[in-house]
Amino acid sequence: MAYVAQRDTIYLEDARVLAHEAFPGEQFVLRLASPECARRAEPGQFAHLACDPALPMRRPISILRASPEEGWVDFLYKAVGRGTRLLSRRVAGDAVSVLGPIGRPFRAGARRPLLIGGGVGMPPMIFLADRLRRDPGCSPFVILGSEVPFPFAARPSQILVPGLPDGVIGCMPLLDDWGVPSRLASRQGYPGCFDGFVTELADVWLGALPPPERGAVEILACGPHPMLEAVVRLARRHGLPCQVSLEEYMACGVGGCAGCAVLIETPEGPAMKRVCVDGPVFDGYQAFPAAG
Repeated sequence: MAYVAQRDTIYLEDARVLAHEAFPGEQFVLRLASPECARRAEPGQFAHLACDPALPMRRPISILRASPEEGWVDFLYKAVGRGTRLLSRRVAGDAVSVLGPIGRPFRAGARRPLLIGGGVGMPPMIFLADRLRRDPGCSPFVILGSEVPFPFAARPSQILVPGLPDGVIGCMPLLDDWGVPSRLASRQGYPGCFDGFVTELADVWLGALPPPERGAVEILACGPHPMLEAVVRLARRHGLPCQVSLEEYMACGVGGCAGCAVLIETPEGPAMKRVCVDGPVFDGYQAFPAAG
């Protein structure tokens, strides 16, 4: 293993493929032996992966899970371009260069965090749920949405969630096994899923909570921009704090090129912020100030 410290927290590491599993919809879960990244990773961060020796440009991929004790990191990604398609061909034993972990993570402080993940925005929510379930004073609820088959075999949940429509019982098995309630949303008619958007299901759940319980909720979300804008509108309507993880194209991934800069409404006024290092997690109201 070879690594060098960058900015005290970002490491360049020669990782090794431990497992690589394919799912419908050209989705993949990649497990890498990457002990330095695993030891430092926080929910909401990502790593910049070298997809293939023939491709110099890295690809940013969100961290799905990390085990500091065993030294592995999981990534869920969808093969949509040359880089990720090359990455999808890597097999157990292959070397993969990892630059990470990178970015500002989620910082949940509420007793009832509502985690919303859409599409490839699901991984940070699963990682965050894994961390929050270890806090005895925290009761997270996870809503995941996808318009392609989910990258897991959904099953009926064994955890009751009051206030949801009849028949909405589909869950992510891993979360259920952890004791974290979850529900699924899609417009594709998948069994047990809510027929609609994740924000619509979240609105139903929030509306069913008694006001004191609703006041203890904080929304944390990752997904495509239209979904995040809808999440911020939902949070504003219910008067709740909100954090969002933005998705942007990145070249360097460490703040040098500023190619991922976005306009953020800070307390000092509008400012251009780099998603890779100033984010990817931002206050939802600052990221989408016009969402109302």
